[in-house]
Formats: sequence, C-alpha cells, structure tokens
Amino acid sequence: MPDKGRPGSVAAALRARSGNRWSIEQFATVMLWCVAIGVVTILLWILSDIFLHGLSQLSGSFFVAAPEDAGRSGGIGPMVVSTLLVLGVTLGVAGPLALAAALALTERIDASSRFSRFVRKCLDILAAVPSIVFGLFGNAFFCVALGMGYSILAGGLTLACMVLPILIRTTEQAIRAVPNDYRYAAAGLGLGRTATLWRVILPAAAPAMGAGLVLSIGRALAETAALIFTAGYVTRMPGALTDSGRVLSVHIYDLAMNVPGGSPRAYATASVLIGLLVLINLCAVSLMQFAGLKMAPRREGSR
Repeated sequence: MPDKGRPGSVAAALRARSGNRWSIEQFATVMLWCVAIGVVTILLWILSDIFLHGLSQLSGSFFVAAPEDAGRSGGIGPMVVSTLLVLGVTLGVAGPLALAAALALTERIDASSRFSRFVRKCLDILAAVPSIVFGLFGNAFFCVALGMGYSILAGGLTLACMVLPILIRTTEQAIRAVPNDYRYAAAGLGLGRTATLWRVILPAAAPAMGAGLVLSIGRALAETAALIFTAGYVTRMPGALTDSGRVLSVHIYDLAMNVPGGSPRAYATASVLIGLLVLINLCAVSLMQFAGLKMAPRREGSR
C-alpha cells in the first residue's frame, strides 16, 4: 500500500487535485463561450431576418410620408414623430424623479432602515409588473380620471411609471458603486456635501447611470400594450402632446396582425425602430460619458 505520508504521495495528490480543478475551469470556460456565441447568434439571426426583409422597403419618402391603404403603402412620418414625443415625455418626467429618488435613498435615508428596504422591495415589484397592467392603470388614471383622453401625454406618463423603477434602482446602484475614497478625498479638499455630490459622485457614476438610461429607452421604445390603451391608434400627425398618436411599435403590431399583406411594411418599420433604438442608445451613452469627463474634478497638476 502506498504511504500517504511520503512527500511524493502528497505531491501526486496535489497534482491530481490541481488537474481536476483545471478541467472544471476549462469546462466552465467552454460553456460560457458557448452561451455567449449562442446569444450573439440569435441576435444576428433576428437582425438579419428583419433587415433582409425590411431594408428593401426603405426610401426617403418612407420616413416622412403618412401611411396609406391601412399602412400597405405610404410612410411612417407620423409614427416617428409620435414615438419621439412619447419618448421625450417619458424621459423628461422619469429622469428627474429617478435621480431625486436615488439621491434620497443613497444620501438622505439610511440604507439599513426599514423604510429604505421597504421602498426597494416596492421598486423591485413594480419593475416586474406586466406592461398591460400599466396600460390599464394609465387608461384609468391619466385618460379617464385626469381627463387627458388618448394622447401623447398620457402615453408618455404611463411609460414614465413603467421605467421609473428601473431608473431609480440603476441610478441608486451607480451612486453606491462610487468608492468612499472619493468622498474622503473631496472632504479633505474642503468640498461641501452638495459640491461633492455634483462634482465628484455623479460624474463618477455617470457611465452606470447611462446604462440604466439605455435600458429604460429600450423598454419605452419597444412598448406596445401600454400605449394602445393610452397614446391611441390613429395614424395622423400629432400637433400637440394632447393629441392622439400611433408609435412605431404599435404600427408594427397593427401591420403584422391586422392588415393582410402588411408584413413587408412591418419589416421596414421594425428596421427603422431598431435603427432609432441603436442611435438613441449611442447618443445617450456618449452624452453620459462626456458629462462624466467634463464634470470630473481635475487631477493634481493638470491645467
């Protein structure tokens, strides 16, 4: 029988254990790469299918003309305007509220308090509520109770309620992720609490806050169910926020489900929606990163 107390036996056991650990790490690495490749493949498959069928339908007049023949011809000009107006109302309302709530949770309220934990649980529950529930709430509250009717404003406010939990939680986590050394260094330089917050903490948290903004934009642009009950279904050009309007996602749904022969225009509208989503996301991330670099305090010795 081998003597386990000998140095050679101990070294052999360590080598065997190290080999097993290396095999597990290799297997985990291969699995992660397979998952990543699978996700990228599915994304490319979806995008290629949409662009393959949709890009051939695009033209200059398609972006500015009104739809004709129930959407089988014409363009999507009113839908683009309605989508941008709804998105502007959503971010204009949800952005400041999310920043204020996140600052209250991080700077004014003790993170371990019962009230703070209760608020976070409520935000997590709201983030998981289906969009159709928000649509019914928006219809009952904004359209009926407040008398807004089917309008761009009602749709934007409903989407603001939807994205508000995501924005608050991501902004809160971004602020909490800033190291405390930043606060200590700012206090050592004589900066007050407010100056530290606006000149040090928020610029450092800007990239992560930009990620939350991108998630919110993506959910708002892709929303359909909530806007059918609040923003409306008409295809005319909106003249004000109180007018009804059809957004791009609702137009895609109508062409694909309710209009025979509308699939080519549905693919074309989907291509525009994806392009608009990518463009807005790139602009949002670039602006947040630029704001972080612009507002960040200068390093020692810089001019």
